[in-house]
Amino acid sequence: MRFSVLASGSTGNAVYVENDQHSFLVDVGLSGKKMEQLFANIDRDMKNLSGILVTHEHSDHIKGLGVVARKYKIPIFANAKTWDAMEGHIGNIPTDLRYHFDMETVKTFGGIDIQSFAVSHDAVDPMFYTFNEDGRKLAVITDTGYVSDRMKGYIAAADSYVFESNHDVSMLQMGRYPWSIKRRILSDVGHVSNEDAAVAMSDVVAEKPTQIYLSHLSKDNNMKELARMSVTQTLESCGIITGEFLHLHDTDAEEPTALVTI
Repeated sequence: MRFSVLASGSTGNAVYVENDQHSFLVDVGLSGKKMEQLFANIDRDMKNLSGILVTHEHSDHIKGLGVVARKYKIPIFANAKTWDAMEGHIGNIPTDLRYHFDMETVKTFGGIDIQSFAVSHDAVDPMFYTFNEDGRKLAVITDTGYVSDRMKGYIAAADSYVFESNHDVSMLQMGRYPWSIKRRILSDVGHVSNEDAAVAMSDVVAEKPTQIYLSHLSKDNNMKELARMSVTQTLESCGIITGEFLHLHDTDAEEPTALVTI
């Protein structure tokens, strides 16, 4: 199994996952043209996609969804409430490209078991995914105000994580956002901070080689260096030293990470 975080941040999100038989996108939060550029950067072609897995209806996750699905005739998987919420935002999707992926269920495609699970975000029915093949596991979890014990059960002991590290609390509190937006981000249906993400990581990582991709960083309220430092320090306070079995990686809003094998 291989994956790349094609783009991650406040302006658009997409994660690519493949094995030898199938390939998937988690969200299409950028324009169709930008998505084609990102795929070219990892030497892949969207026409070969087996499906698109939607997490929720916010624009930074579905901006290019309709265009990409129609152009390349790619099946879209989402739960019923998310399908309803996307109506009017992604254009007409042919019936033969519309599939339901219910909350907290598993679908199997050519050896990859894809598990959906609920998160806490201000969308109608947000959910994220884990990918399992031959004892190897990738967990994708962003856009959640906190990481519950139930979520931790789904993502525990993964080999690789795409894990939200959205904001630095001080930067957010001192920043230019109106208080209503700050309150939303800090709420249980907003986004996790660097420190809260690290505490959750400390509860789920197993003592084995583990890669964590710090994701969905706020353009205005975080920085890559700050996220890495904050997560590293908080993990150390929880007794986990980065660079031993656990390694942190940056993601970017414009450039994909290298395609890596799990």
